[in-house]
Amino acid sequence: MNQQFKKVGAEMAEENMKQMRESLVTFQKSLEDFAEKHAKQIKKDPQFRQYFNEMCQKIGVDPLASKRGFWAQLLGVGDFYYELGVQIVEVCLRTRSSNGGLIDIDELRQRLVKMRGPKAQEVSIDDIERSIKTIKQLGNGFNVITVGTKKIVQSVPCELNTDHTTAMVHAQEKGFITASVLRQELGWDDTRIDGVMNLLLQQGMVWADDQTDNGERAFWFPSLVDISFGDDDDDLGDI
Repeated sequence: MNQQFKKVGAEMAEENMKQMRESLVTFQKSLEDFAEKHAKQIKKDPQFRQYFNEMCQKIGVDPLASKRGFWAQLLGVGDFYYELGVQIVEVCLRTRSSNGGLIDIDELRQRLVKMRGPKAQEVSIDDIERSIKTIKQLGNGFNVITVGTKKIVQSVPCELNTDHTTAMVHAQEKGFITASVLRQELGWDDTRIDGVMNLLLQQGMVWADDQTDNGERAFWFPSLVDISFGDDDDDLGDI
């Protein structure tokens, strides 16, 4: 009797898997037809492109999986994200000396828009995050971290723990933090504070300001300060 149950169960499982595979193939074909019909809008409209990517993810289709696959040939999405990834790396490298490898994702987008020129395909925050996922596979330290209400792109292979991001959250409002604030608001002792801030100082992610009114050192996070950049800030011409 047990053998009969097992046999029937196996047959039912196989039939269910067969139906699921057939449904998935049908849905993928429908998705391809949809992509072909709306290819122009997917390329030009970043919001529509985001919805399309999310729809692909829900059925396990990765538009970025292959530059030579169907999606790349039809939409060019693979080439778009890889090209954008190269430009992200370039912007991060050019600004690293001033921000220590941490840049606000909104500032990064502004710089990318300037680099790409007015005739280039529009870039959204979602496009940047998806592109960073592709270059992250190279193991070069690129990552997107959330600091309070901001998203920060990290471009150096430095392991930031929760203490580092917590300090950044508390510095978000003013752009800087002091040891006394960390003691009062978080209850940290001097050893913990020194360990956190010394690493950030060594990496250039914070700047030390000893010229404050009360004489206490302030630790500024360039990535949290709104800094405008003009045409002569750096050369971000088309590449």
